[in-house]
Amino acid sequence: MSLLPRTAEEFSSADYWERFFRKRGEKAFEWYGDYNSLCGVLHKYIKPKDKVLVVGCGNSELSEQLYDVGYRHLTNIDISETVVSHMNQRNVQRRPDLIFEQVDATQTGYENGSYQAALDKGTLDAMASEEEGALAGRMLAEVARVLTVGGRYVCVTLAQEHVIKLAVEHFSNAGWAIRIHCLSQQSQDSDSSSFALPVFVLVCTKFRQPPPFAVLELCQGEDGAPCRLSAVSDLLGAIKERQAYALMLQKLRGSTDTSSSPSLTLCHAASGRPRYTLTVQDSSPSTKVPRTNHFAIFIVPQGRESDWLYGSAEGRAQLASSAKFRRLIIVAMHRDQEYEDMQAVQSELSPMVMELAPPGMPANQQVPFLSVGGDLGWREVVGRGVSDLTGEYSVEDVRGEDGHLYRRLVFMNNTQLVQSESRLRSTTPSSAHKKRSKKKTKPSTDPPPSAGKKHAVDKGFLCCTHHEVMVAGLAMLGTAAIKNKDALVSVLIVGLGGGGLPQFVRDFVPGARVEVVELDPAVLEVAKTWFEFQTDDRLKVILGDGLEHISTLASLGGHSYDIIMFDVDSKDPTLGMSCPPPAFVETSLLEKVCKLLTPRGIFMLNLVCRDSSLRLSVMDRLQAVFHSVFSRPIEGEVNEVLLCSRAGSGGDKPSDFPQELQQAAKTLQGALRNSSQNAPCNPQIDISSMLKNLRVA
Repeated sequence: MSLLPRTAEEFSSADYWERFFRKRGEKAFEWYGDYNSLCGVLHKYIKPKDKVLVVGCGNSELSEQLYDVGYRHLTNIDISETVVSHMNQRNVQRRPDLIFEQVDATQTGYENGSYQAALDKGTLDAMASEEEGALAGRMLAEVARVLTVGGRYVCVTLAQEHVIKLAVEHFSNAGWAIRIHCLSQQSQDSDSSSFALPVFVLVCTKFRQPPPFAVLELCQGEDGAPCRLSAVSDLLGAIKERQAYALMLQKLRGSTDTSSSPSLTLCHAASGRPRYTLTVQDSSPSTKVPRTNHFAIFIVPQGRESDWLYGSAEGRAQLASSAKFRRLIIVAMHRDQEYEDMQAVQSELSPMVMELAPPGMPANQQVPFLSVGGDLGWREVVGRGVSDLTGEYSVEDVRGEDGHLYRRLVFMNNTQLVQSESRLRSTTPSSAHKKRSKKKTKPSTDPPPSAGKKHAVDKGFLCCTHHEVMVAGLAMLGTAAIKNKDALVSVLIVGLGGGGLPQFVRDFVPGARVEVVELDPAVLEVAKTWFEFQTDDRLKVILGDGLEHISTLASLGGHSYDIIMFDVDSKDPTLGMSCPPPAFVETSLLEKVCKLLTPRGIFMLNLVCRDSSLRLSVMDRLQAVFHSVFSRPIEGEVNEVLLCSRAGSGGDKPSDFPQELQQAAKTLQGALRNSSQNAPCNPQIDISSMLKNLRVA
């Protein structure tokens, strides 16, 4: 029979505890751990000669065990007459100096400063549930009163948010020093609950005069070095992280689950800054896994953590399936951290990752570390800044899987997403590079030379496949429109990013006049400073809201575009559609977009939608507004590009469209090639390939 309370409020009820101890009888109840699990930290802060007040002692054996090892000045108080009577009878002969008294902890009647320590094991947790903490607040005030200067309140607690916040704020506001130890999970006896959360020991020290700054510290384990935190909110946040980790461990030890891939961040102990992010990926039951392949660790090369294979749920599932292990831990390294080599990373991670092993793994099973070519990868942060709209961002150069250097824009509020990317080309090839190219040697693991001095953005290379599809979609304008070199191709793009797409269209599409609408001025500055984006009479940027700009153009009239492209992401990660924001696919806006198109015009939309019902809704709205809607899925990604025509193509015969498009694709390919004669680089795009999988939506 369970003896735990039915509701949290019962914890602080005297009647509840009377019923509890009557049912419990003489069997000791070791709430949150026994003497053996707590003695290390208790002896650290409470000395045998100290006069100790044990608050809410219950029938725990803790005081008896402390007495037996030399603590002779213990006064135990509890609100239950039953438990006090029982404990006195049990100890009257063996421990005559051990005192048990029926006393209300909120009004003890003891003299001011009469104790050097107050020991609390679970009592604060019990009392903090009533009257929104008022009862616990009175108990803490009473503890503070009876403790002498230099005295310590030592509280064993689960540190639930409302409980620990109450205690930390109470003593911090009073100018006390606060230190919290996070202990390993405690095993419970058969009649008590098995707590998923770790046990914490809160140690609050009373000062005569408040220090000039708050003393807030967190220690891992009983002997862990204290980590100083600057604010109460930081301390509470650190506690929540350790609780979340413990809950995750409990879940992972109990079963494998392919439907979720929990992640945790490991921070550098000294600085507290993130160092590793670990994602747990279990293989599906249908994957044939060798009997001995229980567990493996995969190290993601630096700079590639946002690649589809490592940065998306679908990619990680595919990686785990290919690796053929029951559980794969995917480890990403953080920017602004130094890593010596693969061996050093393995040594650093080994103690922690073993806690994440799947259930049933043999104790002596060796766990392999996997990587791409045994290389940690390479990343160099070349620029930083803060956007008023999106927050902190980083511009960084990385080495891709193909050995090329790439420049990326990443916003720190979503580091798994590369906002923009461009490939870099060498402007001063070295003799060493020429020598390597002859021998076909393995790519060097040494960092490449500084990209800022010897490399330039390759404006003829589009890193995103959906950008290539959008450029290829210009073939839908028809062969005649592309052949006419003097004809104007007017393009409106919503969303600038690094400027790679509009720059490509301006540089290589004959007759193109490009307008870009960008909401964030910081993004325009980044594009110009780090991605060599250049405006002129054929390429201009309008700073403003894309929705408002389209509405204004539609209301004014007189504006028309051959191509309108939406390439803007949503800032709300909770939506089932991450690109574009929902407002960009509302019927009223789509009607305005259609109104702004020329009769031959094409609307292009980069759609990233994991919610199948939401995707169908978007499709229904597009098909209600546009005559023809075509879809081009991006292989290996969630993206798809939707190409929407205002008029029918080829006389309203979609079945004839692919045949017509082939000729237009060849014409566009030739036009791009011819326009590159005066450019420093060639357009590297296969138009026909990009349109190969185009289908009627």
